[in-house]
Amino acid sequence: MTSEINLSHVQEEFADRSFPIARESLSESCAGTTVLFADGDADLGDLVADIDQERFESAEDAFAALQNVLPVEALGEPGQSDGDA
Repeated sequence: MTSEINLSHVQEEFADRSFPIARESLSESCAGTTVLFADGDADLGDLVADIDQERFESAEDAFAALQNVLPVEALGEPGQSDGDA
């Protein structure tokens, strides 16, 4: 079943899983869930697969690791730069 969630609800999506969990298992269970960004979207299972960490102890742990693989489109307004004020 394919579903869509906002990035702000990903940690809640992770919380529906049993932890600790291996990255591969979390990636497989999240496949088909589309995460909606400020400018675009991505498959949550693909994003989790890109994380270097092999195992997650909690939903918070998985969400923190996910922050490191999010594309630039995930946050902020399109075309906006924090450093060019």
